[in-house]
Amino acid sequence: MATELKEEILVRSESVVARVVGGETLLVPIRAKVGDLASIYSFNGTGSLIWKLLASPRTVTQLADAIAEAYAVDAAQAEQDVTNFVSEMKSVGLVEVPAVALTAMAGD
Repeated sequence: MATELKEEILVRSESVVARVVGGETLLVPIRAKVGDLASIYSFNGTGSLIWKLLASPRTVTQLADAIAEAYAVDAAQAEQDVTNFVSEMKSVGLVEVPAVALTAMAGD
């Protein structure tokens, strides 16, 4: 799955409300038009940067490159950490594959 995820195009889920509070990004999933307060997520600086970057479609590779550059860390370590983080985000519905990307993949 990690190899698949590396090149998969991802964006923020439209079913999430995000706010920056005290330097952390707080995310609240919206379920049935109501905020799910039992499932609030809090991102530190690195997670907040990833969330900001996902305002437009990105791959894990692109995200990892940005993290490695922003924090001057080893590219391989950044890729592993970003892959794990994005995989978790995807599993709880915070990020998704945009419809445009799904249409393009269906045409392959």
